[in-house]
Amino acid sequence: MLPEPLPRPAPISTEEFAARRERLMAELPESSAVLLPGAALKTRNHDSEYPFRQNSDFHYLCGFPEPDALLLLLPGREAGEAILYCQEKDPEKEAWTGIRIGPEGAVSDYGMDEAFDNTQRHNLTELLDGRQTLYLPLADSAAMGIAESVRSQLSARARRGAIAPTRFADVSALIHELRLTKSEAELALMRHAAHISALAHRRAMRASRPGRFEYQLQAEIEHEFAWHGARAPAYGTIVGGGANACVLHYIENAAPLEDGDLVLIDAGGEFDLYAGDITRTFPVNGRFSEAQRALYDIVLAAEERAVAAVKPGATLEAIHQGVVRDLTAGLIELGLLEDELEACIESQRYKRFYLHSTSHWLGLDVHDVGSYRVDGEPRPLEPGMVLTIEPGLYILDAEDIPAAYRGIGIRIEDDVIVTEAGGEVLTSQVPKAADDIEALMQGQG
Repeated sequence: MLPEPLPRPAPISTEEFAARRERLMAELPESSAVLLPGAALKTRNHDSEYPFRQNSDFHYLCGFPEPDALLLLLPGREAGEAILYCQEKDPEKEAWTGIRIGPEGAVSDYGMDEAFDNTQRHNLTELLDGRQTLYLPLADSAAMGIAESVRSQLSARARRGAIAPTRFADVSALIHELRLTKSEAELALMRHAAHISALAHRRAMRASRPGRFEYQLQAEIEHEFAWHGARAPAYGTIVGGGANACVLHYIENAAPLEDGDLVLIDAGGEFDLYAGDITRTFPVNGRFSEAQRALYDIVLAAEERAVAAVKPGATLEAIHQGVVRDLTAGLIELGLLEDELEACIESQRYKRFYLHSTSHWLGLDVHDVGSYRVDGEPRPLEPGMVLTIEPGLYILDAEDIPAAYRGIGIRIEDDVIVTEAGGEVLTSQVPKAADDIEALMQGQG
């Protein structure tokens, strides 16, 4: 019997989307404009398409959920600053692919000041006449194509008084700075995504048995996501049994799970486009071996100390260096590294077993946007930022490694909100202490 789905938090309001646009426009010079395309449908094969997922920056500013839309912001325009172009209403096409929102719905339901269907994009030249700086995502070829076309058309009309944009500037970094600090409404969605993700990991632990396949645990996880309204994973689900756990972004998920191995699962659900991101590593048969537990406890201690270090003013760089020190000390204690602690750190010998950073931002993208450095220095954490803590150890099958440790990959990852009081862990519903994992897998949790 499946449980009742979790209650859904409130979506982002049209008022909040409008406030985000105002914050962005407040940073722009006079006589500027913003041109931001949404995502397009992508072909999977022949006439089949991948499920649509909106561009995160576009979603952040308007929440409009359909493909092939275009947002235009015109600061100071008396007739309205937020204009949307979208798919036209078409009863014949809607009979095949579903009801379209259309321009009227974009105004009434999504708070646009004005909206047009995509057949009317020719009026972009009129709307952008006299706007000297055009902000757009410079790395987006579709946006650049639209901008170049508008500039060319306005330049051709210069003798009749038209004024083309003289400068293209990147809007992405400005939006990304806004996205870095989450609102209370965003945090509610992220707590929900994390809760769903935690339930999925608990379910995978209970479902693990020797002889089952990695993809069967993936199926358990992704069913739990969908049951609670996270209609898609936030990224490709990783289920790596045995030595597959040493491949950081392993996604084949096709191997059988072997008795005596660990399995690493890195998976998060996406709810209203906000990502959860959890990693847990546990024994396929429900019991850690002595060697597995020795390595696991090193990673767990480093992870718990790193989580405790999250607070305003701390930096991801300092947290990472603390993890490096803890993991390196543990590797020396087990005999996997030989030398003094400082020498092993300075020579970076630990990188044989720990290849990646400890943290990344989390939000509308699983590896969310926002600079990690400000003026060349590590960025201090501030309340409202959301990050991951995810140390790991990956022991390859090599002749100079004691046999008991070969082919073991371990990573433990939690999602953490920076608060005034420190860090709020969003993912504590899924166990990470070895004893607690074993208890859950044996039906005691």
